[in-house]
Amino acid sequence: MNRDENEKREVFRKSGWLTGQMLVAMPSMMDPRFVRSVIYLCQHGLEGAMGLVVNKLYDDLDYRGLLTQLKIPVTPSTIELPIHFGGPVDPARGFVLHSPDYLRDGTLRISDTVSLTATIEVLHALSEGRGPEKAILALGYAGWGAGQLDAELQSTGWLVAPADEEIIFGQDHERKWERALAKIGVTPTMLSGDVGHA
Repeated sequence: MNRDENEKREVFRKSGWLTGQMLVAMPSMMDPRFVRSVIYLCQHGLEGAMGLVVNKLYDDLDYRGLLTQLKIPVTPSTIELPIHFGGPVDPARGFVLHSPDYLRDGTLRISDTVSLTATIEVLHALSEGRGPEKAILALGYAGWGAGQLDAELQSTGWLVAPADEEIIFGQDHERKWERALAKIGVTPTMLSGDVGHA
């Protein structure tokens, strides 16, 4: 590795890399699990990256049914929470991406506006109406080994957009991909290699 690459890696390491940013799938994304995906990056560094898809739902999973399965009481304060497809890795593992007003042991503060908790306690808190103000529940996550995401970024599989709470926590899942592109001044037609071809 040459000196320039070492210096670049050191700058990225100190800056937290892309932690707290959004990955937006290019229209040419070939992996069907990530077509039109928006991923919030919870961690990115020399060892790899981890994020949660914030715009794809499990249509066949019910939040209250999941709570019952986990033996968490459903109360009058229990809100309806859609269950997101967080990514293909470890799909039985749950994560709650949330506003920073909930802080417990095991909570990872990612930015000033977003935290992550992966404990059963946060589900109890949400069920009882004492959880974070904003939250999404995701099963599974998107993960990359050392250098893997960087290679995908260089091969233009993903675009990077600044995080946006309205996109992350909003309920308009159908439009999150277009809205994330718009954050960086891009429209889907600008990215299509097939524009103008019959």
